[in-house]
Amino acid sequence: MADRTTLVAGLLADAGLDPAAADRLGVEGPDEVLPSMFRVTAAAAASVGATLTAASLLADAGDVALDTRHAAAAFRSERHVAVDGRPPGDPWDPIAGHYPVADGEWVQLHTNFPHHRRAAVVSLGLPLDADRAEVAAELAGWAAQDVEDVIAAAGGCASRMRSRDQWIAHPQAAALAGLRVLDVDRVGDAPTEEPRPGGVRVLDLTRVIAGPVAGRMLAALGADVLAVTAAHLPQVAPLLVDTGVGKRSTFVDLREPEGYEALLALVAEADVLIGSYRPGALGALGFGWDDLIRVRPGLVVVELSAYGGVGPWGGRRGFDSLVQTATGICDEGRRAAGVDRPVPLPCQALDHATGYLAAFGALAALQRRRSEGGSWRVRVALARTGRWLDGLGRLDDGLSIPDPGPAEVAPYLVDLPSPGGTATVVRPPGSIGGRPLAWPNPPPVLGSDPAAW
Repeated sequence: MADRTTLVAGLLADAGLDPAAADRLGVEGPDEVLPSMFRVTAAAAASVGATLTAASLLADAGDVALDTRHAAAAFRSERHVAVDGRPPGDPWDPIAGHYPVADGEWVQLHTNFPHHRRAAVVSLGLPLDADRAEVAAELAGWAAQDVEDVIAAAGGCASRMRSRDQWIAHPQAAALAGLRVLDVDRVGDAPTEEPRPGGVRVLDLTRVIAGPVAGRMLAALGADVLAVTAAHLPQVAPLLVDTGVGKRSTFVDLREPEGYEALLALVAEADVLIGSYRPGALGALGFGWDDLIRVRPGLVVVELSAYGGVGPWGGRRGFDSLVQTATGICDEGRRAAGVDRPVPLPCQALDHATGYLAAFGALAALQRRRSEGGSWRVRVALARTGRWLDGLGRLDDGLSIPDPGPAEVAPYLVDLPSPGGTATVVRPPGSIGGRPLAWPNPPPVLGSDPAAW
């Protein structure tokens, strides 16, 4: 079980930075804050701490500091958000979640996007308006593997709950086994560049949690972050206040020639592009990493996926909760709790850790561009992050850790005036050179900004 500084040093080394820079980081607070047998707080402190350290290196700033209680609150940021004192709504579709099936196993459906819901219910032979009871009754006659296979084949999202040993024996786990938690690779030639005086320009082409967390953290660190989506693309609306804070937001429709040209113009003047669409999706539209660095030599392209873009599941759709189910995390939680149902992590830890690792990778690539030149490609994945978390060890009494209550989280919240009312969000974790991070602006209305720097 490595200590927090050692974990950060390892991440710095993986990204090609000096691991001794981990000495800049000071961490206070309990080793573990959230109830879990997995070392979730250690993962939070390491992923956030590495991001702060890389930002300090890039800005030639001083030491950095982080409180584990703040990092844990940030890993649950979507749970703490409110607008005018009220939660923005339930992000989960009514039929999403875990179900027991005929062979004594469990499956999970992820149906928060309308097209994923449609794929699931149609695959199961149910009406489009099926409710949870109808889905449960139908699944009671299915085998877990069949559910996973048929819904994936239809373009939906489902996972069979596996044990850790079953996952390790899976071909996708074998494909990921030799990979680091992130890759930071030079993929083209370009001159060295100093950080942009007005702030690094970041295009955030992501949705849901992991990718938006990366863009959000870069905004807190001084970047000009423009979130790019389109009016026709589905969103998980209750998450937008939390994940949109600090950014601007614009609509660009890549189905139209003017949208294609608008994104090209943005890329030509960007420093970083973060994408979390399914592997190959942006490439099919002419915006693969190799296309992007031809438009803008020196660009840092961050690719975030569920299963890493390699192996039989490389291009499979996935979300944090599905990866927890597929890779043995929920089964281990079940066994540790002594119950007969899946027990996930106490937060969307794979999402949040992967988001911070994506931001860290972008900053590491910018630092290397500064010293070495070049165009850069950063790759992170929920399943790779899950394997990293698995390697941090277990806590025998972790499930007995008291869950932080509202009074313990309150010091890490801030109220911001926003177009929809007063938004209460978690402050960005950490400080650099003695200055706490802060959000540069409140969450915007989706698509309310021009497609321009």
